[in-house]
Amino acid sequence: MSEPASPARRPMKRGRVIGLIASGLAFAVLVSLGVWQLERLAWKESLIAKVEARIHEAAVPAPEEQDWGTVDFDDDEYRRVSVAGRFRHDLEVQVYTLADQTPDGGGGPGYWVITPLVTAEGAAILVNRGFVPMRLKPPASRAEGQVEGVVNVTGLIRMPEEGGLFTPQNDPGKDAWFVRDPFAIGEAKGLLRVAPFLIDADGAGNPGGWPQGGMTRIAFPNRHLEYALTWFGLAASLAGVGAAVLWRRRRG
Repeated sequence: MSEPASPARRPMKRGRVIGLIASGLAFAVLVSLGVWQLERLAWKESLIAKVEARIHEAAVPAPEEQDWGTVDFDDDEYRRVSVAGRFRHDLEVQVYTLADQTPDGGGGPGYWVITPLVTAEGAAILVNRGFVPMRLKPPASRAEGQVEGVVNVTGLIRMPEEGGLFTPQNDPGKDAWFVRDPFAIGEAKGLLRVAPFLIDADGAGNPGGWPQGGMTRIAFPNRHLEYALTWFGLAASLAGVGAAVLWRRRRG
């Protein structure tokens, strides 16, 4: 007659089952993360293709105020538009930035000049007129570029920015800006009807040469395939270790 399993062996078997369950869950999580990265890869490649096509299309009229609620990232980011209005230079803000290279061969720290453009209907659209170096932050230092009267602006629609982990917070009280947020800028400047997007002006020259437009950064980091292979590799390693352990136990 066979002897019953000893109490010392029962916990060992129970622990083995728990280990297998935990390993199976970890494997499933790793595979799902790899699949998710492949889905992100397809989305990113589609986005890059759409943006590349949009920036070369002919300009269309900017969304009117009654259509602002329908503007979103997928359908409108980087769409080429045009709009007419008058600049409110008295409400200009400067958003700190680091330029890789300006058309004059410079670069480094400076500011995006963001100026409300008021349409004939009284609505305001914030226009990123372009880059100025730090020495030209004061509007008086580039007075020639403060154009008056009705102007036509052509550029790319940009959605509100989100600050990164190390991006300083906007400080409207000190008029210190680090993120292009049309809602915060509009509230600080008393604009009651401000568009929920901005327009990055194209490279059409401004009097005096400043600000310098046409410097929209069109770059999308795309490492999703690398991340997917990493997750799948970890899943394969885990499966290999688990198979080796089971094989050794069976042989033992």
